[in-house]
Amino acid sequence: MRAIAVAGGLAGAAGLSQFPEFSQQYVQRLGGAVDELSRFIAAFDADAAKFDLGREAALTDLEQGGRMAAARAESVRRIVARHARLSEDLSVLRQAGPFTRAYEAGRLGDREIARATWEDFRPALPLTFEGGMFGGAGFLGGLLAIGGIGAVLRLFWGVLFGRKAARRGKKA
Repeated sequence: MRAIAVAGGLAGAAGLSQFPEFSQQYVQRLGGAVDELSRFIAAFDADAAKFDLGREAALTDLEQGGRMAAARAESVRRIVARHARLSEDLSVLRQAGPFTRAYEAGRLGDREIARATWEDFRPALPLTFEGGMFGGAGFLGGLLAIGGIGAVLRLFWGVLFGRKAARRGKKA
């Protein structure tokens, strides 16, 4: 059972030690996404300014231009909202170190960016302090998880077969 617990610890170490690099690559992609959305919004705002309209007035004007224009106005609103959310996440994550990023892991939740990051991510041996710390935490977590599962199974096994043995002893 100890070998299985150590294997669980090693698996936890290997997995969790990858977090610092994954989060860094996520932040890089997040920055690219925010930059691209910023360019789109700036172009929209510039088009609106040509007609002496602010963003909201331009969106309202666009909504009144037919079904296609209304659909486009709605998509621009979603882009503006996504830009605001991603910009806030980027600001927080850029200021965070690798340990604080773990605390702010919920900000790594944009599915599109996380999927693209994961597709290009290649696990590697972490040779940084952060990678070592996350690896150590992963080892302890895996060791404790597998050890805990083993303890529960041993308890269940003892209760299950202990009762049968006790019943057999009473019959004899």
